[in-house]
Amino acid sequence: MYLRAFVRQRLGVLGVGIVVLFTLIALMAPLLAPYHPFEMHMRDRFLAPTERYLFGTDEFGRDILSRVIHGARISMGVALGTMVLAASIGIPTGLAAGYFGGITDTLTMRLWDCIFAFPAILIGVAIVAILGPGSTNVMLAVTIINIPIFSRITRASTLVEKSMAYVEAATSVGGGPARIMFRHIFPNCLPPILVQATVSAAYAILLEAALSFLGLGAQPPEPSWGTMLNFGRTYLNRAPWYGIFPGLAITMLVLGLHFFADGLRDALDPMHLRAKREKE
Repeated sequence: MYLRAFVRQRLGVLGVGIVVLFTLIALMAPLLAPYHPFEMHMRDRFLAPTERYLFGTDEFGRDILSRVIHGARISMGVALGTMVLAASIGIPTGLAAGYFGGITDTLTMRLWDCIFAFPAILIGVAIVAILGPGSTNVMLAVTIINIPIFSRITRASTLVEKSMAYVEAATSVGGGPARIMFRHIFPNCLPPILVQATVSAAYAILLEAALSFLGLGAQPPEPSWGTMLNFGRTYLNRAPWYGIFPGLAITMLVLGLHFFADGLRDALDPMHLRAKREKE
């Protein structure tokens, strides 16, 4: 039923196609890239896009297409890694806060409020500045930023679900808190969590690109899209393609993830879809 409803969402299907395309590019980067991302051709510095270099070359004669392809590995890795890590911490804490309430709920939510009090980019810069630049530390920073989001969404869904009759029935037959939370409540909280996971993946890609643009992410000569944008801005007048193609890659992937998230939301939430149709 949900799959059929999702297939009707054209933008959602388009988003899935874009995400799958970038996933395949990341997985098959060594086979798809015409050159090694570190390979330099000093005689071909700042060449415009040609048949040999479809996306042109940079200041060291490196093929930009090859670097954009390999850069997908960094962005997709950060998106998937942060999504899994943030969900694995945020979901259990949100379930516990919503189910037990009281001091558990208060302490958990106040902790997340402390993180929400600061802009995400500032938290990311602070964490990376302490731990040092690099893709792994960027992933850790983005994970910490996303944990409160997963926790709050799970808590909100848990507060709704724990008042349902099936939870009372499970409690009356001797079900323990852990069993009730993960066996009964959690499956019914999945729709908003899945949508948030897709949105968080897009946000993680943007934040990783922003930190790399600031020089705090993947370090040269690693082919991070944000790093390529940082160096490409220096040569905008001489080689505009240097920054255009990494920027287009970020834009396409983030748009694809948002289209995917919108399709999931409409497919998993019939009330929202009905309201959307009435508005149109």
